[in-house]
Amino acid sequence: MQSPLCIHSPVPSRYSRFVSVPIKINRLQHTGIPVTDLAVSKSFYERLGFTDVMSSTFDHAAGTGHVCMMKLGEIILELYQMPEPELLQVRARSNGHIDHIAFDVDDIDAAFATLKAAGYNIDEPAPIFLPFWKNGCKYFNVIGPDGKRLEFNQIL
Repeated sequence: MQSPLCIHSPVPSRYSRFVSVPIKINRLQHTGIPVTDLAVSKSFYERLGFTDVMSSTFDHAAGTGHVCMMKLGEIILELYQMPEPELLQVRARSNGHIDHIAFDVDDIDAAFATLKAAGYNIDEPAPIFLPFWKNGCKYFNVIGPDGKRLEFNQIL
């Protein structure tokens, strides 16, 4: 049986010093990349050997967004196009477009409760359901030092 990985936080201003949180992280699940033209980006990654294994839409306050998961071997890239006017912010970025990395977990609700109890800065009030994959998925984001987003995700 694989032992749980623990998240260690050396940030005393927000978290207890070097707190180990018993969350089992299975693997890096995907890397989220916002794109300005989903069709162009999808074609680019297909030419590199990636295959579209899941396409869907998502609701956003600004409208409907579009997403696809591109897979090559064990690598999964989440390409997503935000609706206007959010897309303007993506186009204006000058420091790259990788938005987040996502960790795969077995029990999203337990991971959420554990990290919340440990004082981590969680971006959502509860895990969010998305109609991705066959049965959907649930996720939440932890905001790490320097504002980095770490997504915790369970494919249902």
